[in-house]
Amino acid sequence: MAEQKTRRPHGTGGVYQRASDGLYVATIEAGWTAKGTRRRITVSAKTKRACEAKLKEKQREIAKSGTPVAGVSAKTTVRTWAEQWLTVTETQVRPKTWATNRSAVRTWIIPTIGHRRLDLLAPADIRAVNVAIRKAGRKGSTAVRAHAVLTKMLKDALVEGHSVPPRVLATEGPLGNEADRDAIPLPDALAILAVASERPDSSRWAAAFMEAMRPAEALGLTWSAVDFEKHRIEVSWQLQALPYKVTRDRTSGFRTPDGYISRQLDGALHLVRPKTASGLRVIPMVPWMEAALLAWRDICPASPHGLVWPRPDGRPGSDALDRAAWVEIVDTAQVARVDEDGNGRRYDLYEARHTTASILREAGVDDETITAIMGHSTILSTKAYLHTTDARTREALEHVATRLGLGVPAPRIEA
Repeated sequence: MAEQKTRRPHGTGGVYQRASDGLYVATIEAGWTAKGTRRRITVSAKTKRACEAKLKEKQREIAKSGTPVAGVSAKTTVRTWAEQWLTVTETQVRPKTWATNRSAVRTWIIPTIGHRRLDLLAPADIRAVNVAIRKAGRKGSTAVRAHAVLTKMLKDALVEGHSVPPRVLATEGPLGNEADRDAIPLPDALAILAVASERPDSSRWAAAFMEAMRPAEALGLTWSAVDFEKHRIEVSWQLQALPYKVTRDRTSGFRTPDGYISRQLDGALHLVRPKTASGLRVIPMVPWMEAALLAWRDICPASPHGLVWPRPDGRPGSDALDRAAWVEIVDTAQVARVDEDGNGRRYDLYEARHTTASILREAGVDDETITAIMGHSTILSTKAYLHTTDARTREALEHVATRLGLGVPAPRIEA
């Protein structure tokens, strides 16, 4: 026989036995729905005691995190939420970040734990994603990135009203591989520049060392940003491929967050603003760099977008082509990074920037000037401040040029 319904104080929930299946059900008043009807949160169990325990747990959860958002299901899986999360965040984060997040979600998170309910996740589920990545032979950096994406996704689920066990968010992430990027030793840097100086586009590779320009910044540089009268370069754009809304569908448009500034050049390739304000900067040109750019301007391929270093046919360059040219230069120079065990690898293009920073530090250049050159600090906000800082950065970069054997004007080059 069904137990008699016990009345509780109004709003604290009630327990009754449902006649249809004999389950004990507890309800909590949770305000009103958008349609104006009463909203109730329910829990159920086979016994009254178990149901009362679930009710108390739900009440503690509400007291701690607030009433769950209407429309949020307790049975929501990782897969369901992940797809919703990707849709929401595509207008909130930079395209490259979103594409990286999507890759982590669809390559590792969903295939591994997509079937699991959010409210039933355990630390072992979080670790399972890392295990899957390691078993696939991927680098530690991939596991670190996937963990960061998963953690952010689950925190956002909490904000939306989903239940996520706190111990899951407290699960420690995997350790990444130790980064081995470092400054290129000066003799090797000189060997690389010696080979690069024989190329018509020698200015491209000098810019990596002397101007500390990132690859995307160099590929996105336009002649309008090179001021030969004031002898400086304005770094204000990067060349990036934006993801299409529908993969490989060029008619679907591009995924960009609200307020995102970009200029389409060719297909998916766009000029975009640097990730942070610190990336926007003005860098003085030392005499060798200026002479090299003037020589290159006379013979460079005609670019409809005014790009300084386009492809031979004038179209925007690409990261793949840029790195292939770098590999050719490094291999021709016959230099490489060799560890204590005699294992070697090619120098990475980004290590040219490390070399610039190392030479600047060696010269005793102050931190403010180094970070301004590297684009790691706030940009120069006023013309007056720009004028006073320009002298310091110019002196610092002239020291870099001298150390790299580029203290004299570059000779004229031919195609």
